[in-house]
Amino acid sequence: MITRVAEQQWQAVAEGRVIGRGDASTRPDGRIFVSVDSWHGEVFDRLADAMLADLAMPLHTLVDEADLDTTARWARVGFTIARRERDYLVTTAPVATALPSGMTLVPPGEVVASAPQDYALTDASGHCVGVVRVTLRRTHARIGLIEVRPDARRHGIGRALLTEVLKALRHKGVETASAIVDEADAAAVALFEGVGARHTSSDLELVNERSAN
Repeated sequence: MITRVAEQQWQAVAEGRVIGRGDASTRPDGRIFVSVDSWHGEVFDRLADAMLADLAMPLHTLVDEADLDTTARWARVGFTIARRERDYLVTTAPVATALPSGMTLVPPGEVVASAPQDYALTDASGHCVGVVRVTLRRTHARIGLIEVRPDARRHGIGRALLTEVLKALRHKGVETASAIVDEADAAAVALFEGVGARHTSSDLELVNERSAN
């Protein structure tokens, strides 16, 4: 029996025992990501079908590119590859890159544990040139966004901004930082690899734009 037990949770039950779970989460950009936890292929399919029927399209999910079995299961219920993402890990040890003249790194104001924090880069007039969004977790940080103002790109500002943020994190006792980069974004790939980031794995973002019905 497949039951929706909460707004974004489903369960598969057989003989009074839970044999599978499905979950959905809505990201800040509005995209809905789903996941299914079950060892049984038939249970996986029935949970996925139930979620597809209950939720608004499109739906997304992430799988390890090396996990061919799970990728095939999502393909059976209509998911296709939307993009490939690279997972990077980089040390926060200082890198010899200086900020351009007149620019200043502005650290986050109020710091809340496990909440995204924005490091801003400002020019001599105090205008924001770029932003790096970071989430701290003890000795590790997650970089969720790097954005440079369009008229300031292609001048090495992105790399300088990233390295300054890494040094600031090092000062806080953070030893490593990770990031997920769209494999098709050549500039972002070059940015992280240029500061010595190590490609640790690849994920597939799958999407389904039609319901099971």
